[in-house]
Parts: sequence; C-alpha cells; structure tokens
Amino acid sequence: MEDYIPDMLLPIDNIAHLIPQKHPFIMVGKLLRADETITQSGFVITVDNVFVKNGYFQEAGLMENIAQTAALRAGYEAMIENKPVTNGYIGSVNSFEILELPRVGDELLTEVSIRDKVLSVTIIAGKVWLGEKLVATCEMKVFEGN
Repeated sequence: MEDYIPDMLLPIDNIAHLIPQKHPFIMVGKLLRADETITQSGFVITVDNVFVKNGYFQEAGLMENIAQTAALRAGYEAMIENKPVTNGYIGSVNSFEILELPRVGDELLTEVSIRDKVLSVTIIAGKVWLGEKLVATCEMKVFEGN
C-alpha cells in the first residue's frame, strides 16, 4: 500500500491546483481528509452547476463528484511529492446506486476508499452523504494518465 500522506495541510479550501478539471466542471469544493486509504471532500451544490436540473444535482454529477474526490487524492499526493498533477480517467463504474438526488444548496460529504492499486489502475469505493444520509455509492476503476 502507499505511504502515509501527511495531513498537516488539511483541510484545503482552494483545490483548483489539485485537480485537472476546470470551471464549470469542478464537482468538489474542498479536501477534508487524505490518509493511507481514505479521502474525503466537501462540495456545495450551486444553482449554476452544469449537472443541476430542476433544482436537483443529477446522477452524472454524483458520479463525477466521486471521481473528482479520487482526483483530489492524486493531486494532493502530487503536491506533497512536488510533482505535477496528472489527468485520470474513469475506466468503469460498478454498482452505482443513487438513493436520493441532492438539491441546490445542499453540502455533500464524499468519501473514497482505495480497494486496490495495480500499476496505473486504482479501484475505489465511493460514498456520498448529505448530512447523515447516504445518497450515492459505487465502485470505480480510475486510470492514471496524461
């Protein structure tokens, strides 16, 4: 497994330098936690978000939120190691379940846990909460690359 990532810099509210995505496709707001296997992000849904329809944050937005939480981890590792942030790609998504669509103004807490990492492929489990309520889960394969 990977070496421990120091969390002395957390939380990080300005995450733009940690992910390759740019406005208007940023679906994470802050990095809250990054340790050996768990990464957590926070995100407030705004009315102008590209994945908001009729006041609700759509399924694709939740999936992208999970993927970008994984990207935050990779970007944080790159920052600690003084390396450039690289692109990542969703390879596959399994068992994607939406329990509830969040609304504009809601603040999400997203947690990604690393299940396995082989070469440039990381298998993650993602969970998204709205307060104490679980609203989405999935397993995802993410490929590192540029």
